[in-house]
Amino acid sequence: MSKLDKDQVLADYSAAYLKAHGKQPNIEAKGGWYSVDGGKNMRLAQLAEATAELAGATGSSAAPAKAKASAKKAAAKPAAAPKKAVKVSKSGGGLSAKELWKQRLEQDQTLSRLPRGYDE
Repeated sequence: MSKLDKDQVLADYSAAYLKAHGKQPNIEAKGGWYSVDGGKNMRLAQLAEATAELAGATGSSAAPAKAKASAKKAAAKPAAAPKKAVKVSKSGGGLSAKELWKQRLEQDQTLSRLPRGYDE
């Protein structure tokens, strides 16, 4: 893996951004992460890749390139599976936790027993 020169990558990115968008980017650096115009944080290698993308998309073709990239991201995400609804019965006709556990212990032939104070 090659070492990236931070100053060179930032200068290249700024030049490509200026050419593509017509304005200087506001790049904030914090702990090895770089935020461009308050957007998503990226590492230096990701900025280098974005520089190549911006250099390929110059002038008015920058907007279709962004739309194409967002379409790829949307297509790559799998559709969310519908969540199954859980029915909660509040009719009061069921067993309490204490009663259910007592039944289960009576059915199984184990040495387990109810805690002290539950022998009602």
